[in-house]
Amino acid sequence: MSRTAIVLLSGGMDSSTCLAWARAEGMDCHTLAFDYGQRHHAELAAAARMSTTLGARSHRVMRLDPQQFAGSALTDQQIAVPQSASTGIPSTYVPARNTIFLAMALGYAELMQADAIVIGVNAIDYSGYPDCRPAFIEAFRQVAALATRAAVEGRPTAILAPLQNLGKAEIARLGLSLGVDFAQTVTCYQADEQGRACGLCDACRLRRQGFVDAGLADPTRYD
Repeated sequence: MSRTAIVLLSGGMDSSTCLAWARAEGMDCHTLAFDYGQRHHAELAAAARMSTTLGARSHRVMRLDPQQFAGSALTDQQIAVPQSASTGIPSTYVPARNTIFLAMALGYAELMQADAIVIGVNAIDYSGYPDCRPAFIEAFRQVAALATRAAVEGRPTAILAPLQNLGKAEIARLGLSLGVDFAQTVTCYQADEQGRACGLCDACRLRRQGFVDAGLADPTRYD
């Protein structure tokens, strides 16, 4: 009997690879994206596109109050997106984003009677966000084991983070082996509405270096 998974899908490199991985594992997937006041909607268009291309059964966009996520360069046009590596937690950190996303996904998973939630967090080649660390994912696994009726009845929702310990080069190789068309994904923090990347932000630099390290051609569309 196949398992059902809710896949958090931003439309970027990592989450698209997660969806392809879950499908390869034989899971029936329902994808979930969030409109939370981010700088551009190109990633939402990419999420819908990748959901269809990679064979998800359904795709849903949850709209959240942008004020919840104020104070981040990803949600405030008045805060510049950094274009060089920084120490500490960068201004692109969105307050409690993964905590909120996972909580919403947990409720949706119970509604859909899903066995698992798949999230593309990564703690190797990333920007230093605290809610991407293994300790955070493990803590949320404990929350999921306590917080729902399904869990109390012996059917806790698994929290899967298959890319947790992979570098960007490994993610690039894995995604390509699973049929992900990375040219159709959007990772850039400040892409234009056609999904073309700036090539300067932290997300772009990590993505580009991943393809270089993997010895693969970079299919990203740059502005």
